[in-house]
Amino acid sequence: MRKTQLALLTLCATVLAGFVTITPAAARDYPWCAQGGEYDYPGECAYSTYEQCQASVSGRLLYCDRNPRFAYGQQQVPPPRPPRRTRPVAPY
Repeated sequence: MRKTQLALLTLCATVLAGFVTITPAAARDYPWCAQGGEYDYPGECAYSTYEQCQASVSGRLLYCDRNPRFAYGQQQVPPPRPPRRTRPVAPY
């Protein structure tokens, strides 16, 4: 019974350690999108090259086109930082 509890505790600790080390994925706009069919505009924008996109859409009644956000430089802009509040300084 103790061996089972120890094994279960070790397994839980290993799984918990795995979750702690996971980092969030970075968002990225890729230059090519698969468009048409089941995809809304701008489509599935997950391709670095035109060839990758063509290979993915082959036989799926889709086509490849430039990602409008990437092509026209409409990158997501972070919201502006609020202005800093300064405290008045008392004279010496």
